[in-house]
Amino acid sequence: MYTLLSGFYKYMVQKNEYCVLILGLDNAGKTTYLEAAKTKFTKNYKGMNPNKITTTVGLNIGKIDVSGIRLNFWDLGGQEELQSLWDKYYAESHAVIYIVDSNDRERIDESKETFDKMIASENLIGVPLLVLANKQDIVDCMGVREVKPIFKKNAHMIGRRDCMVMPVSALNGDGVDEGILWLVDSIKRNSHIRPPRNHDEM
Repeated sequence: MYTLLSGFYKYMVQKNEYCVLILGLDNAGKTTYLEAAKTKFTKNYKGMNPNKITTTVGLNIGKIDVSGIRLNFWDLGGQEELQSLWDKYYAESHAVIYIVDSNDRERIDESKETFDKMIASENLIGVPLLVLANKQDIVDCMGVREVKPIFKKNAHMIGRRDCMVMPVSALNGDGVDEGILWLVDSIKRNSHIRPPRNHDEM
């Protein structure tokens, strides 16, 4: 009897789980963004001190529960030699957050090339895409009006998918909520194409 009740309770409280990739060049602010998201959406979570965050070599994992679902984030290292590992995660993902350092004009073309390579993957066809122009707290950085046309140049590659470009400051948390909530809506809307993963598979 206990097993039956316990199983029923587990079934009732378990949330649908979705995997979200956080991609972008090194130093774009991916890990800082993940920490900001966890801080915003997880009660009593005290984020890492931004000064202590170092370059990701490999993978950072985080999760938040929002709007009745669980998002599992995979924050992947952005150095050129690590980008070749990204596509191993594409087939498992339900959405992609691509973070752009909008204060780094010198590398914006490199970031765009990396972005184009990513969205050309067959394993990401139709997957919702959130492009974040990060570091909006820095004076004279590129605003969304400057970043958006650069990343929408190859609109045919983005194809028919939910896609949004938004301003954000991972450092002070501005725009983090809006981006996550947009992503949740998009993931739910596309769950018939990419159903949630079961707990047993995680």
